[in-house]
Amino acid sequence: MPVYNKLVRDKIPQIIAADGKAYRSRILDKEEYLQELRTKLREETEEYFNAADDKEALEELADMLEVIRALAEAHGSSPTELEKIRVDKAEKRGGFQDRVYLIDVDEA
Repeated sequence: MPVYNKLVRDKIPQIIAADGKAYRSRILDKEEYLQELRTKLREETEEYFNAADDKEALEELADMLEVIRALAEAHGSSPTELEKIRVDKAEKRGGFQDRVYLIDVDEA
């Protein structure tokens, strides 16, 4: 019997049950949930870095977005507020579309 001990998407237990399999799960408290979301983001990031092609990379980025949206809510905000923060930062500091690679700054 495989042991997972990890946060999974909400419908995974129903999918497992629909396959006629038994499973055990529990609901995490807030602290555990936040920690497991962080762990999940690391997992999804690693999967992104290991993606074999653009399609797989986009699938992993979508998973990362889902986790990031949940993290925003776990931190007492919302995906909408997170997007507003992102837009505000982009307006003030720009995005990454111009592919600028800073080499150094002369502080003298």
